[in-house]
Amino acid sequence: MNPRLAAARALSVVLSGKASLGSSLPEVLGKVDARDRGLTQDLAFGTARWHSRLAGLADKLLQKPFKAADRDVEALLLVGLYQLFHTRIPAHAAIGETVGCVDKLKKPWAKGLLNAVLRRAQREGEAMLAELEHDPVIRVAHPRWLQKALKAHWPEHWEAICAANNAHPPMMLRVNRRQVSRDAYLAELQAAGIDAHPCEFSEDGIRLVAPCDVHQLPSFAEGRVSVQDEAAQLAASLLDLAPGQRVLDACCAPGGKTCHLLEREPQLAGLIALDLEPKRLVRVRENLERLHLQAELVADDARATERWWDGKPFQRILLDAPCSATGVIRRHPDIKLTRQADDIAPLAALQGEMLDALWPTLDVGGILLYATCSVLPTENREVIGAFLERTPGVRELDLPGGFGLQQPHGRQLLPQESGHDGFYYAKLIKIAAQPRGVSG
Repeated sequence: MNPRLAAARALSVVLSGKASLGSSLPEVLGKVDARDRGLTQDLAFGTARWHSRLAGLADKLLQKPFKAADRDVEALLLVGLYQLFHTRIPAHAAIGETVGCVDKLKKPWAKGLLNAVLRRAQREGEAMLAELEHDPVIRVAHPRWLQKALKAHWPEHWEAICAANNAHPPMMLRVNRRQVSRDAYLAELQAAGIDAHPCEFSEDGIRLVAPCDVHQLPSFAEGRVSVQDEAAQLAASLLDLAPGQRVLDACCAPGGKTCHLLEREPQLAGLIALDLEPKRLVRVRENLERLHLQAELVADDARATERWWDGKPFQRILLDAPCSATGVIRRHPDIKLTRQADDIAPLAALQGEMLDALWPTLDVGGILLYATCSVLPTENREVIGAFLERTPGVRELDLPGGFGLQQPHGRQLLPQESGHDGFYYAKLIKIAAQPRGVSG
């Protein structure tokens, strides 16, 4: 399959609101020649990343919008525009190859339309975009609801957040301290000709100067190193792990933090890795096996403690709650297409429910670390503030001041163009048992 057609097919499903690129793209990649898969991924992710700009330009170029039944043609046009304005692909190749894909759509009327629109875009597109950029949605390539939310919550930082969201993410590594020190692994990378630097905040983190295939990393298959963003690596140190503790990693998939907890403290009494969907635990199991680690995997709703909890308290709980993922847009740019403003309040309600359900499973003196990969206060400091108000026997603990921005509750990391993702942490300690008959 032509990589442009494959990218458009994956995107059309996303534009229709039926899936994310994470589920639609793998289905088409298998039909593309191996040598073209990288291009296919770049076309799909790049078009999603710049969708607001590309869609704004398309609206100006078209006489009328596409019908819902023609999302495939719309997606193909956007892929063509992405090539013209955001890649080094020669214009004649971008236009010719993209228009040529129409034959596979069995919509002959679209061939002339795409050819005319793309050629006009080649001639007039730069001037049109310059006119459109008075609209911040076009300028920063974020949907209006999100652009407004970022500006409202982070007036001094919102444009930098958008710039980081639109940049290609750096590749970060986490060394397995059971097997190797960070300094020793940095030396191994240097010997292998891979440029890298230690991360600023994570003691186990390494940032590569340029991404590479994981199989180029020394001893990756043997478990000496994993791929994980620096912000996510902070969870293990913030939990204050110690030998003999019983730990719960709620919402654990794909298992990066699960593995880091076990690497960090080899003498835990046990670790339960909990996730809602059994198929997501497959990846957790694969990561554990590669790193030669063990955990008890449980597939269930974290809120349904009556089904999966044995009544023995945990001394540590990591709740990496489901969220809008607005801190990792650069890794999943289709979030701009799939996430809507109306999603945020229900997510905040779910996060509160999970805190209420898990708190009774925590031992007195135990610590619960709340985390999200969101940059929206509605899911972060507001959720924690409301939980503190309604829950007896809880106190918030200070977090080290070296990372992120101090909030009324917790600390917020904003995405950095050459650094960590956007993330949020709040640390809670149970100072007294919950009175009988009182629920969160």
